[in-house]
Amino acid sequence: MAKKINSKAVELFLLENTDFFISRESLVSELSFKHASEGTSSLLEMQVRKLRNEQSRLIETLTNFLSTGKDNEELFFKSKDLTLSLISSKDFNEVKKTVESFFIQHFKVDACCFEIMKDKDLKNLENETGLEMNKDIIHMGPFSKEKMISFFQDEKIKSGVISVLKLKNGFGLLKIGSLDQAKYLGDGDTTFIEYIRDIIGAVLGSKNA
Repeated sequence: MAKKINSKAVELFLLENTDFFISRESLVSELSFKHASEGTSSLLEMQVRKLRNEQSRLIETLTNFLSTGKDNEELFFKSKDLTLSLISSKDFNEVKKTVESFFIQHFKVDACCFEIMKDKDLKNLENETGLEMNKDIIHMGPFSKEKMISFFQDEKIKSGVISVLKLKNGFGLLKIGSLDQAKYLGDGDTTFIEYIRDIIGAVLGSKNA
């Protein structure tokens, strides 16, 4: 006689195997859940609702950052497009491609790279450059040739923006570089970079990256 599995055992199993339904997509459409105000909803409907809510929240955040002042109008629409593209990205590789192409195409930067790093690798980079690489830190300005080689492997890059963000499985490192030594000064406004960093973190967090 087969052993009866109780609901607690099923719950514990799913918590330990969060990718269970990835290879069993046919089951997803058969599942339903009680929703307080809308009766019964399918898992797919709940996921769509979650993405829509996340999109609304991110757009609201973007509006709060950039909606004041006529000079910010173009930046607002560019950033809105980036936000929507990131939300629709399927995985880290698509997020990486979207972020890098956004800065190169719309801001004419000479170098842009977004990568995931382990704590050990980030510590090594910190030792190489002498710059603090803690969570949510942003470095902006002209750096020495040695530092630029460590970050970009290119001594032609004279100034840059380096941003670190914490992810579930390590750290994200966003690097933006310019051939112009005066492009990014150390006292520049980091609000826009902070916003982009937070959006990337939120999107990758929703994808368990």
